Amino acid sequence: MAAASAQVFPPRTPGPARLVVLVSGSGTNLQALIDAADDPAFGAEIVAVGADRTGIAGLGRAEQAGIPTFVQRVQDHAERADWDRALTASVLGYQPDLVVSAGFMKILGAEFLTAFSGRIVNTHPALLPSFPGAHGVTDALAYGVKVTGCTVHLVDAGVDTGPIIAQGVVQVEDADYADGGEALHERIKTVERTLLVDVVGRLAREGHRIEDRKVWIPAHE
Repeated sequence: MAAASAQVFPPRTPGPARLVVLVSGSGTNLQALIDAADDPAFGAEIVAVGADRTGIAGLGRAEQAGIPTFVQRVQDHAERADWDRALTASVLGYQPDLVVSAGFMKILGAEFLTAFSGRIVNTHPALLPSFPGAHGVTDALAYGVKVTGCTVHLVDAGVDTGPIIAQGVVQVEDADYADGGEALHERIKTVERTLLVDVVGRLAREGHRIEDRKVWIPAHE
């Protein structure tokens, strides 16, 4: 049997990896990355923050940190493909090594996925491949799972179907059923922020390789 072909993404040398972070809301994951990038040992710098809407807290966090921002709203374009093309051009302008979808609530289009194939990192509040989509926390509760958690994965053309990089486990408690999963989601977010910072830092410092659905980071092979 022939060996599987691999996509290889070496770390940027010299200098830190360049990150563009995409947000749609409060930007708590973005803030975790901003804080981590203050340490040169993290190995990455956030060169821009993009959003799909104006007036959100995530953009305010970026501006407070002195990070350039841009906004590409779907409604400002005649077709969804036009928005995808504009978003791609905006991000390409910053020459990122990695794109981080940090609570970005839009499905990325074909042109964007082609331009940054294998380099788009996303988080999801469930243990993929179980419970993909916008309701991962409540879907997990409805199914009656005893543990759930979060997944950091690469983005592909599906909805939360890309290769998994890392996962964190969170215990489901009886009280979580009383509040519709709000407390559970907050516990997941706490784990998610730590996991995202760890993964992005490792990808930035070490690079990565994708073989079939497996993501390998050299220092952890």
